Amino acid sequence: MSDLLGRSRSQVTVTLEPRFAGNRLVGGKYHMGSHTIYLYKDQIKEQCCKLFGSTNRLKEYIAVILAHELGHSEDVELEQLALALEEPLTARQQAEIRLRIEENAWHYAAVLLADMDTSFLQIIIEESLFSYRRSFELSIA
Repeated sequence: MSDLLGRSRSQVTVTLEPRFAGNRLVGGKYHMGSHTIYLYKDQIKEQCCKLFGSTNRLKEYIAVILAHELGHSEDVELEQLALALEEPLTARQQAEIRLRIEENAWHYAAVLLADMDTSFLQIIIEESLFSYRRSFELSIA
């Protein structure tokens, strides 16, 4: 983790938690107000097992989750996009903004992890973006 934080030059605080409090399978979360990334160990292990069948690549998987959350923390558009979500919007506009937020974070992560196995990274990115893309597609149908 310290390697990624050093490469990103981010001043974000990273906190490890045992579990995410909700019922969703959330591996990480960025809190804009406190400039803190929360990583949820149990959910990260579960996600890794569901996606790859084991925890053999858990260390790499954690790096991907952290890089993605760093992407949120360093996104210069995030505050503006988050504020836009508080306005009255159509379902399409909401879906488009949510997708943009996630794509911005993944773009940052991909640059930060340029030396990582691209197929491994792409599997995670595609799985993560699937529901956002699906919501957007459904909103324009």
